[in-house]
Amino acid sequence: MQKLLNKITCGDCIKILDKARKPFADLIFADPPFNIGYKYDKYHDNVKSKNYIAWTKDWIAACRKVLKPHGSFYIAIGDEYAANVKIIADELGLFMRNWIIWHYTFGQQMKRKFARSHTHIFYFVNDTNKFTFNDLAVRVPSDRQLIYNDKRANPVGKMPDDVWHEYSRVCGTFKERTGWHPCQMPESLLKRIISASSNPGDCVLDPFCGSGTTAAAAYQLGRSYVGLEISQEYVENARQRLSRLKKQQPANPFLNNTEINELKRLLSDIKKPAKQITEDKKLLELFAKQFALRMNNHKRYGIVEIAAALEDIAD
Repeated sequence: MQKLLNKITCGDCIKILDKARKPFADLIFADPPFNIGYKYDKYHDNVKSKNYIAWTKDWIAACRKVLKPHGSFYIAIGDEYAANVKIIADELGLFMRNWIIWHYTFGQQMKRKFARSHTHIFYFVNDTNKFTFNDLAVRVPSDRQLIYNDKRANPVGKMPDDVWHEYSRVCGTFKERTGWHPCQMPESLLKRIISASSNPGDCVLDPFCGSGTTAAAAYQLGRSYVGLEISQEYVENARQRLSRLKKQQPANPFLNNTEINELKRLLSDIKKPAKQITEDKKLLELFAKQFALRMNNHKRYGIVEIAAALEDIAD
């Protein structure tokens, strides 16, 4: 599947992946249509339940076929079919490590029931004993470190919970919003998944590429990507998004683009304004230490250069 590498390809993911001769994906992230009535460019997300479930099994099986033995597979899905996805994955021999709840602000308002403000994200692996999980890449400072100055705190920080409330939906007024896709995932959420469950140089597959967020996040984190999408319009727009991203030059004299992206991700994860961090020396030192742990590249990062980078982000 070399011809698909680092490209957004137009076509049906099942048909394309069925042609693969051997597994090639180290990590798969899938955000399929939820069958709740959205009208996409080339697909109306409103089919009979039994047909949707059968199709779900087909595309998960096609992805499972190209997942490497050590690979990880994340699936985002709504309430209506979460149970079906879990049962199908079990039947196909995948093993669940986490049932993550992505809780977001700006939820969909309802007239006759409670507002929807979450999405399920299943985290599966092929092999329960052999998989990639980079804990240092996703650890965050604990309250014992940030607030209580408790000596019992783990010096490398804590693991995030399985309820993710750090990431808002990408709403129409957000700078990140592309404006041409109705269901855009936030880059910061994908970066957490990609950082945790793949290594630089690995291949990340998104069978429902949509706005191109998975590919954009993978590229920024030094991974290869394969994006599949049935809409030619979405494909062209996603390609343009990647093209603009690849032309960006480092904006900071101390840190490269990969480091800047990681700095932004850590800032998002700890939920504190950049200005608050730069004005508190103790907090800045903790932030710089956590950043170095995440980068895990044996490079020293001084608080002066970290503060300068944070000030650039805050401007």
